[in-house]
Amino acid sequence: MFGTVDTYRKVIALTGPLLPIISFFARLPVAMSQFGSVLLVAETSGSLATAGIVGGTLSAGQVVCGPLLGRLADRRGQRPVVLAAAAVNALATGALVAGALAGLDTLPLAAIAAVTGASIPLIGPLARTRSVALAHRAGADEGVIGAVHSLEGTLDEVSFVFGPALVGLAALVAHPAVALGGAAVVVVAFGSAYALHPTAAVTAGSPAPTRAAKARRPRHPRIVHAVRGSLALQGAMFGACQAGIAALTVRLGVPGQAGIVYAAMGVVSAAVGLGLGALPARFGLRLRWRTATGAALALSVPLLFVDSLWSLYAVVTVLGAAYAPHLITAFALTERAVAPERLAESMAFAASSLVAGQALALALSGRLAEWYGPAGAFAVAVAAAGLTLVLALSSRVPSARTHPAGAAGGPSSPAAAPRGAYAGR
Repeated sequence: MFGTVDTYRKVIALTGPLLPIISFFARLPVAMSQFGSVLLVAETSGSLATAGIVGGTLSAGQVVCGPLLGRLADRRGQRPVVLAAAAVNALATGALVAGALAGLDTLPLAAIAAVTGASIPLIGPLARTRSVALAHRAGADEGVIGAVHSLEGTLDEVSFVFGPALVGLAALVAHPAVALGGAAVVVVAFGSAYALHPTAAVTAGSPAPTRAAKARRPRHPRIVHAVRGSLALQGAMFGACQAGIAALTVRLGVPGQAGIVYAAMGVVSAAVGLGLGALPARFGLRLRWRTATGAALALSVPLLFVDSLWSLYAVVTVLGAAYAPHLITAFALTERAVAPERLAESMAFAASSLVAGQALALALSGRLAEWYGPAGAFAVAVAAAGLTLVLALSSRVPSARTHPAGAAGGPSSPAAAPRGAYAGR
């Protein structure tokens, strides 16, 4: 226990106490935008189909452009990229709210939603990149770097619990437009604060490679693509669970419980993820990956047999314990395998894989739930869990870093911060 606290104390000493708080609030718009857009358009248009198209287009914009923003951050630095993205996203979100309230047709609303999704600053992947760069610059050991991933994973999980909850509360008390408008305010305020925090200097970027340098640049190792596939399948589990939970709570006559059930899963996942930092170094990434995916499969099978609200709570809550370890391990594997100058892009690509898997599975499992009931949707989650285990068992995990550790700005970058420079901020 005390060792775990000491490890996280070292992480906070690297980032400063404010950065995790700022980055947490800056992540909320990612979790608020899709759900908020669906609620808003459903409310103003009266059409769930239109709401689904707008929400899906927003997600598609994020999936396609997230890695591009990451690449820009690698090259130009996080500060200008996040500032520009936050400004564009706030304007696009405001336009989406105004368009929905004005009763725009589906096509223009979807176009605005695409810009909204494309401009969402993916603070989660960028914060991981920045914290890892700070840890490497300080010469931190693998235990501290593992705790960085655990803390960032926990912040992601909590944001994806609180984001939709805030949207639902604002919609209930006032109007969905208030919720989505709030997301625009949050992204400007906290996205800008994240961009302007002094630690941004450690991710000042590196020049774009010349054509000759591009030709010499090695491809990502296979493990990177395997991890992206694993994250897409994890997203599929999220989407299938959402559809199955919604279908079962409707069947039981308590549709309002769906969000609470899903939030309970997220809370347990976040708690387990934070505790992952206590694992000793001998539990390597390969063992963690296989254990997490094996647990996900074993704990998801009971979903096929739930038939009451309390059994749903029990099974889904326990299943949440397998989610964060897999996500944290997947991002840690990505960080270990890719070149430091491509880390933000790779982290964003990994996050986009998760979103893409979730969106596709939500559409498929929703249809299966209509045909076969909640078990049809939950079967997608079980199948996805089985495939993640197959990937974990069949992929070769490197025993050491594929590239030398370093910050995105380069080991000798003049923009790099000296060790311990941000401990007091």
